[in-house]
Amino acid sequence: MSIRFAAIGLNHGHIYGQTNLLLQAGAELVAFHAVEDDLAAQYARSFPQAQRVADYSAILEDETIQLVISAAIPDARAPLGIEVMRHGKDYMADKPGFTTLAQLAEARRVQAETGQIYSICFSERFENRATVRAGQLVQAGAIGQVVQTIGLGPHRTSLTSRPDWFFDRARYGGIINDIASHQADQFLFFTGAVDAEVVAAQVANYKHPQHPRFEDFGDTLLRGSTAGGTEVSGYIRVDWYTPDGLGSWGDGRLTILGTEGFIEIRKNIDIAGRPGGNHLFLVDQHGTQYIDCSSVLLPYGHQLLADIRDRSETAMTQRHCFLASELVLQAQQKAHELRSMRG
Repeated sequence: MSIRFAAIGLNHGHIYGQTNLLLQAGAELVAFHAVEDDLAAQYARSFPQAQRVADYSAILEDETIQLVISAAIPDARAPLGIEVMRHGKDYMADKPGFTTLAQLAEARRVQAETGQIYSICFSERFENRATVRAGQLVQAGAIGQVVQTIGLGPHRTSLTSRPDWFFDRARYGGIINDIASHQADQFLFFTGAVDAEVVAAQVANYKHPQHPRFEDFGDTLLRGSTAGGTEVSGYIRVDWYTPDGLGSWGDGRLTILGTEGFIEIRKNIDIAGRPGGNHLFLVDQHGTQYIDCSSVLLPYGHQLLADIRDRSETAMTQRHCFLASELVLQAQQKAHELRSMRG
């Protein structure tokens, strides 16, 4: 019997990736809610099988719906997820899943009380075939013990298409919380860290003085420890500076350093090189190789549906989900604001 799911909140385009992951895994989309008519019309054209409901409580109270997904405005995602769990349903949010540590604490409490799933779709891992393949290689021991990750997350602003909330730090949670949640997830996943802390963090608004509540640069240094006690590190840099001359919204990169080699992923583009995305380069004791990841299967959707049926944690443990979020929230909170001498 297929899992029935619904969408509440369509404010970020990631909702389409979230929806398609589940549809491709065999789930059934039955309903959606959005207060914005333009966003609702676009979603309905893409997924005509889903009924638009005027009040999202109709979704929460429908006992045949087991999962709710959301790409609402970031500061609304956690309150919705808490409400969803209290209605006995599982929840998948777009990243970031939280904008404050208080939201995270309440979600942790309600998740523990209800036993429902609070998942975050970290699309740079779950929807990127090269990153999935890298996980397989690391788990097979291809580069030995992973000791560090370096994650770079540049983005294009596309200013004219952005809604007002995009420029309000209180709504999106700050640049580290927003974008770097991807890289924090990957740091924990690839190093195997079960505990971690923020060593340093900094943010800035260098280029957009017309939006004083916006941040366009951020970086952070993380330190973690594995179950065996090995200390590992991660560096993350994110920005909104991708120039229009690049043939992608961002030259996202991940370097995974191991004791016996390293992996570099060019997630979206190989500049002046191979076309398309999902590029993986493996360097080990035997040489250097390029690995075509175009046919790698994306397991997250299938795993999440299995977790809903079996009450398991194969897609992502709840501890991992919350720890990745906690790291970027803490980094955002302690970040030094770099001075920009404009004019």
